[in-house]
Amino acid sequence: MERYERHTAYARRRLRGALLALTAAGGLLLTACGAGDSGNARSEAAYDSGGRTAPLPAPDGYGGEQRGDGDSREVAPEEPDHLSTFALDVDTASYGYARRALADGQRPAPSTIRPEEFVNSFRQDYDRPDGNGFTVTLDGARTDDKDWSLVRVGLATRPAEESGDRPPAALTFVIDISGSMAEPGRLDLAKHSLSVMTDRLRDDDSVALVTFSDEAETVLPMTRLDDSRDRVHDAIDSLEPTDSTNLGAGVETGYETAVEGLRKGATNRVVLISDALANTGDTDPDTILERIATERREHGITLFGVGVGSDYGDALMERLADKGDGHTTYVSDKADAAKVFSEQLPRNIDLTARDAKAQVAFDPETVAEFRLVGYDNRRVADDDFRDDRVDGGEVGPGHTVTALYAVRTKPGADGHLATATVRWLDPDTRTPHEESGDLEAADLHDSVRSAPTRFQVTTVAAYFADALRSSDRRYGSLPGAPSLDQLSEHAEELATRTEDRDVRQLAEAIETASRLE
Repeated sequence: MERYERHTAYARRRLRGALLALTAAGGLLLTACGAGDSGNARSEAAYDSGGRTAPLPAPDGYGGEQRGDGDSREVAPEEPDHLSTFALDVDTASYGYARRALADGQRPAPSTIRPEEFVNSFRQDYDRPDGNGFTVTLDGARTDDKDWSLVRVGLATRPAEESGDRPPAALTFVIDISGSMAEPGRLDLAKHSLSVMTDRLRDDDSVALVTFSDEAETVLPMTRLDDSRDRVHDAIDSLEPTDSTNLGAGVETGYETAVEGLRKGATNRVVLISDALANTGDTDPDTILERIATERREHGITLFGVGVGSDYGDALMERLADKGDGHTTYVSDKADAAKVFSEQLPRNIDLTARDAKAQVAFDPETVAEFRLVGYDNRRVADDDFRDDRVDGGEVGPGHTVTALYAVRTKPGADGHLATATVRWLDPDTRTPHEESGDLEAADLHDSVRSAPTRFQVTTVAAYFADALRSSDRRYGSLPGAPSLDQLSEHAEELATRTEDRDVRQLAEAIETASRLE
C-alpha cells in the first residue's frame, strides 16, 4: 500500500505540472482512447462522413491513459498520468449479441462492441478468496510491437458453489410481451428462461411477475415459492405477445412491484427480459434511468438485464443495467438460457460486493504509456476511487472481472511495473475493503503464445472485439494485433486444447467474421 500511495502522489504531481504546461501552450490534443467520466456516460466512437468508425491510432500513437475526470484531453506524452480508475463491470451482453449477429450472417455494428464484455465472457484461472471480496492477480506478455506488452488485471470473487447459505432472493420478473417479441427466439425463449430459473430457485425465495406492451401490468405480486411454484409456472405459461413496447411503463411498474414486495435481509432484484426496443410511452432513456437510480438509492434494488432477439436495443439495456447497479447478458437459445438461469444462477442473483472500483497505478520509472482496453463508459475520476459516494459496480459470487491494458515500457525497463487495487463495500454493512496486487517486469512472458492458456483466451477475445470495431475490418489497433485469419487459427488451437464449449464458440464466431470479409 505504501508503494501504491507513493505512485499515486507522484502521478498527481506530474499531472498538475502537465496540465499547467498544456494550458499555457494551448496545445491540447484529443485522446484516441475515448472520453470517460465519473457519471459513467457512454462515450461514442468517432465516425467518418460515411458513417464508418474512424481509424484508431496504431500502437506507436497511443497516448497516456485518460485522467478519468470527464476531460477528453490527453496528458502530453512526456508527462502522462500513471493512474487508471474504473468501476467494475461483469456485463457480457455485447459478446453474446455479436455472436448472434455473426450467426445471422451480419457483422455487428461497431457501436455495440464493448471489449471488456468479450473478455469477461470466459472462465479464468484466478485464485479465489475464502469469503466476500476479491483476489487480485496481475500477469502479462510481450507483443511483437517493440516495447509493447499486454497486461491483465484479474479480480475474482468466492466460488459460486459456496453460496448455499446466500440470503433469500426477492426477484421481480419484468417481461416484454410487445408485438416484436412474437419472433421466434424472443418471448418463447423468455418464457423458457423464466421456467428454468423458477425451478432452480429455493423455497424461501420469492418472485413477482410484471408484463408490459403498450401498458404494464402486475400479473403476480411478490410470492414465496415454498408452495406456489405451480402458480408461478401458470403465470409464465399464460404470457402472449400483444402490442407495442412501452419499456418505461414496464420498468416503472416493475420497480413499484419490487418495492411493494421488498424483503428485508433478502437480495431484491428486478430481472428485465426484453429486446429493449422502446417505441411507445416514455422512450427517453434518461427518464427511465432516473427512475431506476431513485429505487437503487432508496431501496437497494438492483437490476439484471437479459437481452433477446436478433434486433436488440443493446445500448439502452446496457445503460439501464449500469444505472440500476446491475449487469446484462444476452440469451440467443435454450443452451444460453440454461447457462444463465441455471448454471450461473447464484452469480446472477446474489451479491458479494457493492460499488466496487479498481485503480491501477503504473510505475513512472518503467512505464511510458498505457491504454485500458474497453470500459469506456465505466471510467471513474482518479480522486473518486476512495469516495464511496461515487457509484461502482455490483459483483456476485463466482464472477471474475478482467481488465486488459496495452502497456509500453521504457527501453530496458526492469523492476516494478504496476500495482492494482480493488475497493468495494460489504453488501450488508457497507464497510469498505481493499485488496492489492503487483506486477514486475521480470514476470512478463516473452510472448502471448508462451503465456498461460487462459491469458491467451483473454487476448484472443480482446483482439477479436478490437477487430470488430476497427475501421480496417481485418486488423485491430492493439499492439501485436493479428489478422482475423491468424486469430481464427489461434482460437481453434485454444478450443482444441481447452475442450471448453465457450472457447469453441469463440473460435466459430471468429471464423464466421473472417468469412464475412
